[in-house]
Amino acid sequence: MVHIEVDHVGHRYGQGALARQVLDGVSADLTESRIGVIGHNGSGKSTFVRMLNALLIPSQGVIKVNGLDTASEAKKVRRLAGFLFTDPDTQIIMPTVAEDVAFGLRKSGLSKPEIAARVDELLERFGLSGHREHPAHLLSGGQKQLLALASVLITSPQLIIMDEPTTLLDLRNARMIGQVIGELSQTVVLATHHLHLLDDFDRVLVFDSGRLVADGTPTEAIAHYRRLMEV
Repeated sequence: MVHIEVDHVGHRYGQGALARQVLDGVSADLTESRIGVIGHNGSGKSTFVRMLNALLIPSQGVIKVNGLDTASEAKKVRRLAGFLFTDPDTQIIMPTVAEDVAFGLRKSGLSKPEIAARVDELLERFGLSGHREHPAHLLSGGQKQLLALASVLITSPQLIIMDEPTTLLDLRNARMIGQVIGELSQTVVLATHHLHLLDDFDRVLVFDSGRLVADGTPTEAIAHYRRLMEV
C-alpha cells in the first residue's frame, strides 16, 4: 500500500503582483487504495494530483510518497508513481501501439524477448493485441486511453495518478475505462468530474478555491460537493 503525506501544501503560479494562489494549506494523510479527488474547474484538484508524482513541486509545504520527498527525490517518486493525463495524445509518443507500450522499458535492462512478452501481456489485457502494429494516433479515443494506461503500467508503478481520464470520452468508452480502473491492483488517485466512478472508492477529497474543504467516504464527500455546486 502506498502512503502519501501532504503537509500544509500550497502552490502559486507566477511571481509578484501577478502571482495566483491555486492551493493553500492542504494537509492529508492518505493510505487508502482508492482515493478520489473532485472539485469544480479551477478548484486546484489538477494541481494537487500533479504534485503527487512531482510533475509540480509545492511552493509551500511538503509532499512525501512512501517517505520520498517529491521536491528533493522527484526521480524516485516518478519511478514509484505513474500518471495518466486527460488527453492520451499528450502521452502517445511512438509510431505504433507496441512501440509506445515498450518505450517505458527502454532503459530497464530487460532483453528484447522479455520486453516483447510484457508488451504482449498488456496488449492482451486491454484488448489491443489486434492493433499491435497499428499507428497509435489512429486508435479510437477509448483505445488511446487504454494504450496510455498500458504505457504507464509497463513500468510496474505502485501508484497510478489519473487526471480526469474519462473527460474526453463518450459514455461507452468512459464506462470501459472506469471498469479498467476498478480492476487495477495498484493504489489509484483519480481526479474526475464523473462522480459515478467513485462509488466504490475508499475516500474522496473535495477541493474548492484551492482548499481541501471535505474529506470522507464517497457518499459524504459527493454530497458536500453537490451542495457547493448548488451555491
